[in-house]
Amino acid sequence: MNKEKRIALVAHDNMKQDLAEWVRYNWKTLVGHKLICTGTTGKMVHETIVEEAGGVVPRGLEIHRLKSGPLGGDQQLGALISEGEVDIVIFFWDPMSPQPHDVDVKALLRIAVLYNIPMACNRSSADFLISSSLFDREYKQQVRDYSSYLSRALP
Repeated sequence: MNKEKRIALVAHDNMKQDLAEWVRYNWKTLVGHKLICTGTTGKMVHETIVEEAGGVVPRGLEIHRLKSGPLGGDQQLGALISEGEVDIVIFFWDPMSPQPHDVDVKALLRIAVLYNIPMACNRSSADFLISSSLFDREYKQQVRDYSSYLSRALP
């Protein structure tokens, strides 16, 4: 993991305001890292950062927007994780509302754990993650070796 991180920012509809407040507070730290967002979350993150930067796009702001979660954005993000293209996931998910794509959300959370990706699912954990002394440094994460799983005999 390089010093410049590839950070996925995702929020369910009922949590977008919470994520916007978190981005507003942390935008100066986020600029300079590559941000990867699903659907309307990406638009909201961009607008929030530009607003906080006085109406101009700050130098170094890079946001890669995927599809909306229910339209495949969660799966796109999972694919990026499995390809080693995501370093951190910050996903403000709504535990109180059923989602039409709950299976995709579960798959995304599973793949992040499988590849040992640091993940925050609420503001407190996001605050701890972004304020870690490891956040602005290179970091060698350990990913489990699954070669024995891949080479197993099939029935």
